[in-house]
Formats: sequence, structure tokens, C-alpha cells
Amino acid sequence: MSTLKVAAAQFVASIDWQENLDTATQLIKQADVDGVDLLVLPEGVLARFIEERERIREHAQPLDGPFVTGLRKATEGLAVTVVVGIHEKSDNDKPFNTLVVLKGGTITGLYRKLHLYDAFSALESDNVTPADVVPGLIDVNGFKVGLMTCYDVRFPELSRLLALDGADVLVLPAAWVKGPLKEHHWQTLVTARALENTLYVVASGECGQRNIGQSLIVDPLGVPLAQAAEEPATITAVVSRQRLTDARRRLPVLTNRRFSVSPTPRPVEAVPTS
Repeated sequence: MSTLKVAAAQFVASIDWQENLDTATQLIKQADVDGVDLLVLPEGVLARFIEERERIREHAQPLDGPFVTGLRKATEGLAVTVVVGIHEKSDNDKPFNTLVVLKGGTITGLYRKLHLYDAFSALESDNVTPADVVPGLIDVNGFKVGLMTCYDVRFPELSRLLALDGADVLVLPAAWVKGPLKEHHWQTLVTARALENTLYVVASGECGQRNIGQSLIVDPLGVPLAQAAEEPATITAVVSRQRLTDARRRLPVLTNRRFSVSPTPRPVEAVPTS
């Protein structure tokens, strides 16, 4: 295919996984009606806890639990590929922050978050287990898609690794926390990851009391193609193979680069307490 229709949908996740599943199911059905090839939903939408974030430990589900099983059922018989973030039970009391990729009732890809949000006075690592495996690319109708999650966007080496592996598109489910300058950071970083790697970025941000929303789709030359505000919304754009080719011909940064990026993650370091 020479084009790919992509969508980023944002909504307000609640503490009730069934309610969130119902919302995701409706978004999946609408994406199919609209002819979307790739739908990106936000990070961690199995359940959202504003104050008692440690509750994600008890509410996390395995991949064969009712939330993902419901999403698999929702995608049965459909052509759309769906990327959604959940908290997945691990072998300890801290779950993984996991992206699940689904198509036709089947899990076709997984990515467990590498960079945990231990910044701006938050400590995601208090309640989440970090992974140490660089995500592999998934194929969506001939386009290679790389997986990243929220805080990952602040680490350009991961997006560069995915670009060098052959990614045409990066998807970025997020729950970007509100705060001073945070909206500026979000827009700048999403745009930079697209421009510096000459690829598309489809970023879906959860909205609501805690998070900014502002889902964003950016093209390989850093041009925003669509953007949401702070309310529930779905944005769409068309990914073009010709645009990718032209951008990389005009701006050959992947060819001109002088440094390699190691695919081996560094050990997780303790966060300073003072």
C-alpha cells in the first residue's frame, strides 16, 4: 500500500475497567467504519487512579484477562490494527506498563515500557516494573511501525533505534501529566522525534483531570497533520509512502548520521531522593 489511514483517539479513563473497555470498543468500531488502518489509544487505560496510583498493582490484569480478551473480541473480523496501553500483571507485585497490539481478534505485538516516569516529583517505578527489551517493529499493511510509550519520547535514542530498524511510523500512547511547560514539552518532543528521524509519529494522549490529551499526528518533516485539544476526540491523517521517500531524500539524516546507538539498555539506576 502507498498510504495508510491512521487515527489517535483520546478519552477519559475511569477506575472501572469495564467502562474503559466499552469506550475502547466503541472507538474500535468507529475506526473500522471510518476505514482506519491503524488506531492508537492512550497509555494505561485499563484503569486510571488519580490519587491512589498504587492501586494499579491490584487492578492489573494478565494478557488473557477480561480486558484484553474483550479487546480481542472487539477486533474480530475487522481490518484495523489497534494499539492500546494497559497495566499487565508481572511475576512480582509491580505490573508492566504494556502496549498491546491487536488485529482480527489476535494479539500481534507487545511492548513493555522501558523508561518509567520518575520525574517531576512522580515515581512510576514505585508501582511498575521496568522492561529491558527494545520493542520490535510491527507490520501494518506494509508499513513498519515502532512502539513507544509516553516518557519514552524524552529519550531520542529509542526512536532512533526504531528508525534504523526500518520504522516508517512511531506510535506513542501516553498519559501526559499536566504541569508547567508540559504541553510545550509534549508538542516539541513529539515533533522532534518525527523530524529527526524523518518518519510519522501518531501520539495518543489520555485526557481528563490529570492528563493533557492533545493527541498529535506529525509527518516526517515535522508538520503537524492533526491535533486534538483537551476533550475526548479522535483525529485522523493519511501516512504517505511518497511523503516518506521525499522527506528522506531531501533530509537524509539517517544516512548522514555519524554515531551508532546501542540496542543494549543500561541498568536501571536509583532515583535520587534529594
